[in-house]
This record gives sequence, structure tokens and C-alpha cells, in this order.
Amino acid sequence: MGAMTASPGRRVLLAAPRGYCAGVDRAVIAVEKALEQYGAPVYVRHEIVHNKYVVQTLEKKGAVFVERTEEVPPGNIVMFSAHGVAPVVHEEAERGRLATIDATCPLVTKVHKEAVRFANDDYDILLIGHEGHEEVIGTSGEAPDHIQLVDGPEDVAKVEVRDPSKVVWLSQTTLSVDETMETVDALKDKFPQLISPPSDDICYATQNRQLAVKQMGAEADLVIVVGSRNSSNSKRLVEVAKQAGAREAYLVDFADEADEAWLEGVTTVGVTSGASVPDILVEQVLEWLSQRGFEDVEIVKAAEESITFSLPKELRRDLREEAASLVAERGGSGTAGA
Repeated sequence: MGAMTASPGRRVLLAAPRGYCAGVDRAVIAVEKALEQYGAPVYVRHEIVHNKYVVQTLEKKGAVFVERTEEVPPGNIVMFSAHGVAPVVHEEAERGRLATIDATCPLVTKVHKEAVRFANDDYDILLIGHEGHEEVIGTSGEAPDHIQLVDGPEDVAKVEVRDPSKVVWLSQTTLSVDETMETVDALKDKFPQLISPPSDDICYATQNRQLAVKQMGAEADLVIVVGSRNSSNSKRLVEVAKQAGAREAYLVDFADEADEAWLEGVTTVGVTSGASVPDILVEQVLEWLSQRGFEDVEIVKAAEESITFSLPKELRRDLREEAASLVAERGGSGTAGA
């Protein structure tokens, strides 16, 4: 390396846990397994997980990402992403004569089931989350007449309900824990009888990654979060880092997006990654830092994670056969969207 040896006092704090959560791991493996078992193409509706590198890697293996179910030609296999889909999307797939694999994270499915249950009991459901996020669209679609979105504390003023004694809040699984509770508190002030979901909707991985960043941010001058711009949980990590006391925090997809200017006057750099990020991308950032004198890496451990989810059960069936018969039994190939 020559002149750029590790300088005294320069160190990297590496968050644990970071990166892949159980739901992402399951979804990515599901795409790989589907390609192995059924051959390409396997269509995926929306990005399987919100990460550029993962999507590009799977595209090279034969996954085809589409925005709309109607884009998939009849008689094919379509997979639903980890973020979940509204019931209407299952209907679209059926109309389009597609075999489906549902890679929705089980923790998202849990929120969908809560939504259905409270809607059946005729509650007004206040869904805390970010407008336009795939997960929010999917959950809202379970009970559109009962659900209204609350996008942060400032949204609370305009919320109206039919019966203040029958109100419940649910949330997107990838939000900032603190901001969500701030929104809940504001809702409780307005609706004192507001009830909470049976178990907190923000997932274990979101909470643990934020916890690690809080510990790290308090000591770090700079925090680099590896993750994509459209990844909600990754963006929250940047916010949490700043709130925890980091002078600066940045989101990068790849090490080559990091800027040397960020390191000026910095002795401690925190590094973490969002729940959809493979660790190879973090290793590249650590390498980038070590080339600039930050070779001393300490792990900041906030929690143990041992959760795993079994693969989608559809992978145990012959979906190519099923897809072909869907087309056959409706007479001919038909056209997509017919």
C-alpha cells in the first residue's frame, strides 16, 4: 500500500446485524431455485427485493422483472416479490393464465392477515407507512375500504374515522422504530381508544439494524450505509445514524459511489447495510476504506439473529406443467391481458 498505512486512531465500526434478513434470503433463494428447477425465464413482478445488485445478478441468470402482471405472457411462471401484493394481483395472474410463486416475506403476510381480520370486524385501520411503497400498496389492497395511510406524524391532523372506539394502527415492516412510535403517540392523542396490533409490525431485522446503527452512530463521525435508493429500510438507517449523532451519513449502492471528501477530518467510520444487501457489497466498502487508512475494524453487535423461513411451498410443484395446462384448458394461447 505504501504511504497509506493505517493511521493511529482511524477505525471502522462494522454493524452486526446488517444485510440480509430472513425474508430477503428466502426470496432471493426462491428466484434462484425457480430458475434451476423450471429454467428461464421466470418472471418477477417488481424487484424481488429493493437492491440493484441483486436484481442485476438475477437478471443475468434468467429472471425477467416486470412492473405489471399483464406484461407476462400466458403460460409462464410469475413470482411475487418479498414486499407482498394486493389480492387483485393474484386475480390478474389467474386471468393471465400464469403459475405463481409467492415470495412475500412471512412478516409482511402477518400484517396482511391483521388487516383482513380488523377489516372483517369493521375497524378503521390506520396504516403507518410511506405512500407508493410496494408493501403499503399490497397491505392496503387487502381492505381498501377500511385502510387509510398515515405517512408520519404530520399526517395525523387529517385522519378521520367513523367510530373512534373502533380504530387500530398497523405499520409497514421497514420503518424507523422511533418515528413510528411518534406517529402512534400522535394518533393516540387524537384517538385515545386506538388499539395496537397484537404484535409490533416493524420486523425484527429492521429493529435490530436500527439498534446497531444507534450504537454506532453515537461514536462515528461518518456512517456509510450500503443499500439502494428505493430501499425503505436502508434509507431509514441513514436517518437513524444522523439522529444518533453521526455528523454525516450516506447511502451507497456500491463502493465506487463513496467519495474521498467524506473522510476529511474523520477518525471513526460506521458501516452497515440494509436488509436486502449481500455482504460482498459491504466487503468492497471495507476494502475501499482500508485503502484509505481505515484498516482497523471493530464489530458493533446489537443483537443475535437466528431466524430463518422455509421456501415458498410452490417450489415443490411442477409449475411449468401447471402453467401449460392453464393455457391449454382455456383454449389456445390467448393474448396477454385478454
